[in-house]
Amino acid sequence: MATFVLVPGAWLGAWAWEDTARALRGHGHTALPLTLTGLAERAEEGGPQTDLETHIADVVEFVEGNDLRDVTLVAHSYAALPVSGAAGRLGDRLERVVYVDSAPFAEGMCLLDLVPADAADEMRQRVAAHGDGWRLPIPPFEVLGQSGSLEGIGEDQRDVLYARATPQPFGPYTQRLAGPVEPGPDVDRVLVACRDFTGLLDAGVPMLDFLNQAPWRRFDLPTGHWPMLSAPAELADALHAAAVS
Repeated sequence: MATFVLVPGAWLGAWAWEDTARALRGHGHTALPLTLTGLAERAEEGGPQTDLETHIADVVEFVEGNDLRDVTLVAHSYAALPVSGAAGRLGDRLERVVYVDSAPFAEGMCLLDLVPADAADEMRQRVAAHGDGWRLPIPPFEVLGQSGSLEGIGEDQRDVLYARATPQPFGPYTQRLAGPVEPGPDVDRVLVACRDFTGLLDAGVPMLDFLNQAPWRRFDLPTGHWPMLSAPAELADALHAAAVS
């Protein structure tokens, strides 16, 4: 059975993985969600100095500090950035890397490279006005849906999301990813794509074409961008399938 280290996306903490982790344990796996600096129960540890290197170190230190081996490292959304950095540093501790509705970042990229200029400016304004100059508050539900499908998130899940979400440190959005970022050649590479992402992949978007080719393996989920909230058991089933197939 596999050892899963589950890294949450923006505004989330380990709590977001609770249902998926429980289902993975039901399959016989070890499931270890972590919280990045400045978020959830670690909110007070963050500050203007919190950057991408901080979050990469969180992942690396979690794996090494717990002396984990044969790790399946799972990234949701924003976590693709720190997981890309950690994957290049964990060496033979890493067995598999899984990107959930996200994709690996190349050296030199930052998250804002993927955001239209007007949206990036709006983020900076919200950080300045409502985030003490270093945190990005979670946007209203309707605005959140503009950056990722909210399919499958009912009123109960939305209430939990907004009750438990914490402002996201903004430094990791602006810092460029430094190498190494490429995991070893024997590391299994897996994509779990939710509905909108599957559409892009099937349409043959050139910059994503590598994800449809070996050594990448792809598992599709018919839900929105937040599957640990909208389809946690189905997400666990996909992760289980990736680990045993």
